[in-house]
Amino acid sequence: MALEDYHKKRNFEETSEPSGKEKASGKKLRFVVQRHAATRLHYDFRLEMDGVLKSWAVPKGPSMNPADKRLAMMVEDHPYDYRTFEGSIPEVNYGAGEVEIWDEGTYEPIEKVKGKTDDLVMRAELHQNSLKFILHGKKLKGEFALVKIKNPKDDNAWLLIKHKDDFAVSEEYDAENHTSKNSKVTAYLNKKESKKKTPPPKA
Repeated sequence: MALEDYHKKRNFEETSEPSGKEKASGKKLRFVVQRHAATRLHYDFRLEMDGVLKSWAVPKGPSMNPADKRLAMMVEDHPYDYRTFEGSIPEVNYGAGEVEIWDEGTYEPIEKVKGKTDDLVMRAELHQNSLKFILHGKKLKGEFALVKIKNPKDDNAWLLIKHKDDFAVSEEYDAENHTSKNSKVTAYLNKKESKKKTPPPKA
C-alpha cells in the first residue's frame, strides 16, 4: 500500500493531518509546495502521481534560477488530500511544527506520449529516476527536472533543477523572499526563536 509508511508515522487522534486514501488521478495533475517549520525549516515539494502525492523535502526551497541545483530528499508518499493541508502538527508527533502552502497549481510532463495519460508518463519517468515536467503555479512556472543522485550512501537524494526557459531568472533566488508577510510559519519561527532568547526565571 502506497500510504502505509505515511499512516504508520502519524497518530490521527492527535494531528489534524488528513488520513487520506489513494485516488484516481484526474486529467490535470496537481502539485503543491508546502513550507514546513519542523526540526528545521524546509519546503515539501509534492507531485500528484499514481493516486498519491510523491514527495520530496527541499531544505533550501525551490529556485527559479537554473544555476541552482537544490537537494531534494524523497520521503514517504502522502495522500492526495494533503495537497490542501495547512496548520499545526502538535509536539511529539512526526513532523511537529507549522505547515503552510507556499505554492500550488497543475503540472504536466514535458514530453507527451501518444496513447498514454500524463500520469502514466510521469510514473514511467519516476521509475527511470529522472522526471521532466512543466509547472503552472503562482510562483513556480515553466520547465523543471527532478533527477536522482547516484549515491549509494543515500538512496533518497535527488536534485530539483529549473530548466532555462522564458520563466527562468539569472539573479539569486531565495524562496524565503517570496513568502507572505502574514506567514504563520514565520510567526511560529519567530516565537520559537524568542523563547530561545528569553532567559529562564530566577529561582
